[in-house]
Amino acid sequence: MLARAQSLYLFIAALLAFSSLFFPFWYYMAGTAYLLTDFTPFSSAGIVHITGVYVSSILSPISGILSIAAIFLYKNRSLQSTLISVLIVIFLADVLSGLTAAHFMNEYLSQGAGTAVEHQPGAGLFVLLPQPLLFWLAMRGVKKDEKIVNAYKRL
Repeated sequence: MLARAQSLYLFIAALLAFSSLFFPFWYYMAGTAYLLTDFTPFSSAGIVHITGVYVSSILSPISGILSIAAIFLYKNRSLQSTLISVLIVIFLADVLSGLTAAHFMNEYLSQGAGTAVEHQPGAGLFVLLPQPLLFWLAMRGVKKDEKIVNAYKRL
């Protein structure tokens, strides 16, 4: 189970998902510094911003938990590959909800500041970016295992 390459890829993806909770997703500078982090929405920025922050905050740990769960599904390769496909969709929803929250925070700060708001992505976004590659590599490993098992069945 742990000697398989896809287990390593899924474990690293889980670590990245959990570590993204501790880093800011986006930085803003509008007279004062603002950080967009998980579970800390700005209530005056609007409902779309608040929803985006909470959805992103929930999807990151779910991605980590499901990555670890997929490691232990090594006997059921079809379920494991389905779960990895679901993890790719969860990753996309996580990043899109974070970017949506960042956009609406930028809009809120631009309206209130009256000046240009400087903003840049934070480490929380960059920590998430290797996940699709890791999921793809894990999926390749699962398919390789399936191919090996089918070859042994023919003998």
